[in-house]
Amino acid sequence: MIESKFVKRLSLPYIVWMSIFVIVPLIIVCIYGFSDRDGNFTIENVKSITDPVHLKALWLSVRLSVISTLICFVMALPLASVIRGMKMNSSGFIIFIFILPMWMNFLLRTLAWQSLLEKTGIINTFLGLLGLPGQNLINTEGAIILGMVYNYLPFMVLPIYNSLIKISEDTFNAAKDLGANRLQVLLYITLPQIFPGIVSGVTMVFVPAMTTFVISNLLGGAKINLIGNIIEQEFTTANNWYQGAGLSIVLMILVLGSMAVMSRYDKDGEGASLW
Repeated sequence: MIESKFVKRLSLPYIVWMSIFVIVPLIIVCIYGFSDRDGNFTIENVKSITDPVHLKALWLSVRLSVISTLICFVMALPLASVIRGMKMNSSGFIIFIFILPMWMNFLLRTLAWQSLLEKTGIINTFLGLLGLPGQNLINTEGAIILGMVYNYLPFMVLPIYNSLIKISEDTFNAAKDLGANRLQVLLYITLPQIFPGIVSGVTMVFVPAMTTFVISNLLGGAKINLIGNIIEQEFTTANNWYQGAGLSIVLMILVLGSMAVMSRYDKDGEGASLW
C-alpha cells in the first residue's frame, strides 16, 4: 500500500507534464478545428481536406510515405539479419554506429542532403569531374523519398532486430534439418515471428513520413507540397489557424489509426522498447 502511494507520487510530475504539453495542446487544436473565426461550431475546417489541392497533397503524402516505408523495410530486413548474425560485441557496436547520426539534429541531417543533391552540390560536382552531365536531383519526389529513408530507416531496423534476436538459433537449425530452404525459413519461420516488429517499424516510419514538412521543404522546395506543408502554411503564411487545425485533426485520426494497429499486433512492445 505504501509502495503504491509512493509510485503514484513519482508519476505526478509526468502526469502534469503530459497534461500541459500534450493534452492541453490537443484540446486547443480541436477547439480551433471545430470553430470559425466568430467562435461558432463548424466542421468546415475538417471538411476542407476534400479540397482538390488538399486531397492532392494528402495523396502525395500517402504515396511517398508508402514508398519510403517499403524501401525501409526492404533495406532493414537483411540488415537486421546480418547484425543478428554477428557476435554480441560486434552487433552492439554496429547498432551504436547505426543510430549515431540520430544524435545529430534532424534539420542538420536534412540540410546535409540538400548540399549533396543541389545543382552545385557534391554529387553534381563529382559528375562534372568525370565529364558526365549534371542531374536534377534536388526539388524532386526522389529527393524527398531519399530524405525520408535516410532519417527514418533506424526506426525500421531496430524493432525488426529486437524481434530477430528473440528467435533461438535452434529454431532455424531445426527448420533446416527438416529440409526447409532459405526462402521457406524466411516465409514460414522468420516473418511470422518478427511480424510484431515489422508492424512497429512500419508504423514508426509511415507516421512521421506522412506528417513531415521539413524534409519536403528542404529537399522538395516550393514545387512539391505534402499535407504537412499545407498545414504549416495555414498556420504561418495564411495565418488561418482554424483550417490548419481542421487539417491537423484529419492527420491526427490517421496517426491514431496507425497507433491502434500497432497496439493490436505489437503485443510484445517492440516499438515501445526503442524509447
